Amino acid sequence: MEVGLILDKLKQRFGERILGADLEAADPSIEIAPAALAEVARILRDDPPLRFDYLHCITGVDYVQPDAKKAKSFPWEVHFELLYHLSSMAHRHRLVLRIKLPRWQGGVEGQLPEVPTVSHLWRTADWHEREVFDLSGVRFAGHPDLRRILCPEDWQGHPLRKDYKTAEEYHGIRTR
Repeated sequence: MEVGLILDKLKQRFGERILGADLEAADPSIEIAPAALAEVARILRDDPPLRFDYLHCITGVDYVQPDAKKAKSFPWEVHFELLYHLSSMAHRHRLVLRIKLPRWQGGVEGQLPEVPTVSHLWRTADWHEREVFDLSGVRFAGHPDLRRILCPEDWQGHPLRKDYKTAEEYHGIRTR
């Protein structure tokens, strides 16, 4: 199914929770409201003409400075973005779901942004969500085992956030 038809189908069902789309990109994407993630993802997976049965990866991007290409195409503000790369093996189509989040929940520094988990829909989301949490500091509400996956449990901060400061040492070992 063409991405334009997928977009139309999602707009019919979810209305204003579908926030935008970039259908001309190499990886076409649809932007959705964060609160709609679990419901939109379930439809993408379970609706027979869509049947997005595979989640390749989840990418977390911290935009603290405008990306030149993006700033020309979209209104720009400091934000965090999640990209869910999906495929339908049965129908041979691909889609990227985009979600924009504030860098800090409620604008309170240190309060990590949060979205619903999709680990109950795609098993691959289990470790992908843990990786994004660990490295980028996004919480996934309802995840069955949201803990660090790459950094040690007692690690401070999230290394892929643009404001991350590397500690001088970790357990007596110099880090720089």
